[in-house]
Amino acid sequence: MRIPLLMGLFALGLLATAQAQTGFPRNGVYDERPGLYAFTNATVVVDPQTTLQNATLLIRDGRVEAVGTNLSLPAGTVVADLRGKRIYPALIDLDSDYGMPDVPRAAGGGRFGAPPQVESNKKGPYYWNQAVQPENDASLLVKADAKKADELRKMGFATVLTHPHDGLARGTGVLVTLADERENALVLKANATAHYSFSKGSSGQTAPNSMMGSVAILRQAFYDADWYKRAGKTEQTNLSLEALTRIQPLPAIFDAGDKLGILRADKVGDEFGIQFVMRTTGDEYQRIDEVKATGASLIVPLTFPAAYDVEDAWDADNVSLAEMKHWEMAPTNAGKLAGAGIPFALTTAGLKNKADFWANLRKAIENGLSEQKALEALTTTPARLIRADDQVGTLQKGRVANFIITSGNLFSPDNVIYENWIRGKQYIVNPKDAVDLRGNWRLVVGNQPPVSLSITGKTADKVEYQIIRNDTIKITPKVAVSGELISLQLPTDKKPGTSTTRLTGYRTGPANYAGDGETPDGQPVTWSMARAVDSPVSTSATTASATAPTAVTASLLYPFVGMGNVRKPQPQTILIRNATVWTNEKDGILPDTDVFVTNGKISQIGKNMPVPADIAVLDGTGKHLTTGIIDEHSHIALLSVNEGSQSSTAEVRMADVVNSEDINIYRQLAGGVTTSQLLHGSANAIGGQSAIIKLKWGEAPAGLLLPGADGFIKFALGENVKQANWGDANRVRFPQTRMGVEQVYMDHFMRAKEYSRMWQNYNTLNVKTKGLSQPPRRDIELDALAEILDGKRFITCHSYVQSEINMLMKVADSLGFKVNTFTHILEGYKLADKMAKHGAGGSSFADWWAYKMEVKDAIPYNAALMHRQGVTVSINSDDAEMARRLNQEAAKTIEYGGMTEEDAWKTVTLNPAKLLHLDGRLGSIRVGKDADLVLWNANPLTIYARPDFTIIDGAIYYSQKGDEQRRNAMQAERTRLIQKMIAAKASGNPTTRPAPKRARMWHCEDIEGVMAEGEER
Repeated sequence: MRIPLLMGLFALGLLATAQAQTGFPRNGVYDERPGLYAFTNATVVVDPQTTLQNATLLIRDGRVEAVGTNLSLPAGTVVADLRGKRIYPALIDLDSDYGMPDVPRAAGGGRFGAPPQVESNKKGPYYWNQAVQPENDASLLVKADAKKADELRKMGFATVLTHPHDGLARGTGVLVTLADERENALVLKANATAHYSFSKGSSGQTAPNSMMGSVAILRQAFYDADWYKRAGKTEQTNLSLEALTRIQPLPAIFDAGDKLGILRADKVGDEFGIQFVMRTTGDEYQRIDEVKATGASLIVPLTFPAAYDVEDAWDADNVSLAEMKHWEMAPTNAGKLAGAGIPFALTTAGLKNKADFWANLRKAIENGLSEQKALEALTTTPARLIRADDQVGTLQKGRVANFIITSGNLFSPDNVIYENWIRGKQYIVNPKDAVDLRGNWRLVVGNQPPVSLSITGKTADKVEYQIIRNDTIKITPKVAVSGELISLQLPTDKKPGTSTTRLTGYRTGPANYAGDGETPDGQPVTWSMARAVDSPVSTSATTASATAPTAVTASLLYPFVGMGNVRKPQPQTILIRNATVWTNEKDGILPDTDVFVTNGKISQIGKNMPVPADIAVLDGTGKHLTTGIIDEHSHIALLSVNEGSQSSTAEVRMADVVNSEDINIYRQLAGGVTTSQLLHGSANAIGGQSAIIKLKWGEAPAGLLLPGADGFIKFALGENVKQANWGDANRVRFPQTRMGVEQVYMDHFMRAKEYSRMWQNYNTLNVKTKGLSQPPRRDIELDALAEILDGKRFITCHSYVQSEINMLMKVADSLGFKVNTFTHILEGYKLADKMAKHGAGGSSFADWWAYKMEVKDAIPYNAALMHRQGVTVSINSDDAEMARRLNQEAAKTIEYGGMTEEDAWKTVTLNPAKLLHLDGRLGSIRVGKDADLVLWNANPLTIYARPDFTIIDGAIYYSQKGDEQRRNAMQAERTRLIQKMIAAKASGNPTTRPAPKRARMWHCEDIEGVMAEGEER
């Protein structure tokens, strides 16, 4: 028998640890050796761009001494001949929790549960919010984990970047090897990276309870760290801010989540001059242009969803088209990133079974990822991203001796990883002399006719055996292989308890075995077997040839949902001819009129206009053309609606959580809505900053936001603010009474006045000192309130009861600011004269009443009565479904109050534009205004009206014909993918059972994390 190639090194006692453990006493004799090894005649992949044939890799004391051909070897070198084998740099994983303590579950609490935890429970001079813990140092926490290390070593990894995955600011990561050594010998680079996320982690503190709250707390922490570095440390000691200042120069990794999370995190990074490396979820291909524009490098998982079990038609209805398409397209993600020139590293993170890593990587290669880019993503790119490329990632001279020895191409399904060397220490994964028996063999026992023995398996050490007699009878023998020896037990047939022929033998050649045995009746017999001519090595337990990759035929949609666009709509030159035009101007309603649109603006209005060549012409004969509907109070297209943790959250911004994939955008285009103000909810007296969007279906969040719009903010009065109706456990947060709400306003605006005065004094002093004075601490909550005092931000206030409306106007008058709009305002008719005097508008429901005690005095005449008192009145939705019928809601003001058709129509067009200070651009059809237009099939105030076309900035975002085409295309695509999933299941691929999900439609009082049954987060 042959001795395994390097096992002799152990037998001779020559294998030493890579580096001496100086300073650690030993219970025994010291035996320090130089660790000088040469691996000759190998194909050495020095880096993804450099491969040397018949080369030698020389290592000394755990580092690469030399690599090349015809090297002179120093005396005493232990030589291993690797003829026919390959050496690769060992792999690196940048998103690991290796050796980290378990992250505890967050404490309970919240709505109708245990009492909320308002303040931090962390003792000591740390940050006010315990989700911000940059003081965590992974190098002080890491503990060797033999089981995890062995699992990763077998996959080819030698180095991981690990950190505690807990909190918004998570502290520093540590680069460690997977060697079986003391922790101090494992660490390659302490404080290697800084880590952040949008997840509060184990913190039980109420803040943040939303994505926008997470963004705000991170932003404030960065501003606080800047202040602490400049001046704050003279006023207080804060270990968290000290650490945050210290770690900011490090490579920063942000666990951003999905494609929209990447864009959100990049926005935070841009504010503070930080270019984050983004840890993603594998759906970046869906917004690849926007992701590339961030300039970020990515850490990408190879987590591919299993096919859904859709054989049952009802089950299939529970799977969205986006989920089906992602199942097919997820394996293309890495290839598309490489094609777009986006740098990325690959990670095993997120895999439920780490053994799926190589299968998924090969699937990615089948779907467009080159082998060179795959190797870069596992070696040089991760090393470069964390500035460790002077230590790991290649086999260049001086690098740490982390490498793997393989049977062949690392990415081949037949490849076997034999050994993983880490810091010059050998770890055997598969013995190099192990015989790969996979393939077809011809077995002859005594004088019996030959039979076929098929040996299959994914790896050489895990195989299945099957004997085929007479081309039809299949029998499974028992086989044991030990080095050069083999034994077989052959049942006479497939019946249980069948007598057995026993054979034992040895290897007589590269493709031959022979030996002796005994038949069931005790007669001696000789036997032999030989590999069949041209027999392929089989990597499948069921077939002798690899399965061809399944073609991906799905195409991208913008957004990546069922009714998305194949291409994003673009502005056109459009002539709308012979329509009844509702101008909302002094010209009133114009019959048989043409409107010409160029460059996204209304350029001409008239009759019988000439038709230029090569433009879109929409026939408006018998139809009505209006400006687009504007919804002053909406909660669509948001990932969350309330940061309900504190009585004031003026620092949060709805723009941070715009969800461009929300199907309600498209549905509301179908109802003629073109612009919406996305408001914070009503959980706080002072809520968050609004986002005003145009419903440009297909654009990413930034493309939806209306540039140049004034800033607005949500205030609230009444039951929702107090949270006193959330149960006894929640009687903690101030205020608990309506008079406490008034005190919140007084307190915060007095502080904002002082804050504003402090900055004014600084600006004056800074001029005198020529820029030498230090600025005060930046407070992004007080920034927003100071903007209100300065007339730069405007209030939309959730309101019902007359007394509270009076209260807020009195507070505003006393402190020198105005309430721009009272929304809901169902008791507005009681004090419309005072609202008009104050200058406040009213954004109301048309006919809601009696849905809670605060609304008991609501009447459907409210809007008309306020209008008669000179209040600018709009009708809003506050509801994703109602927004599709705002034209009918406006019509109710004619039924209840006798408003004219034109005035009624203005309640959903010109009046909300006025309330949003956008009437110079939107709300009417006038030359120079934005071409946000709706062509209706009938009078828009009738129940029979529906849009034939909805246009925004001169681009057609909805049409009746286009809608029909989308529906047909969606059904065809669903049918194709369902059949493909059924075929995948029939082929033996794993499947997952569909679960019913319902996209959440937010309302004023909703809190993120408190979900109704069946709702999708």
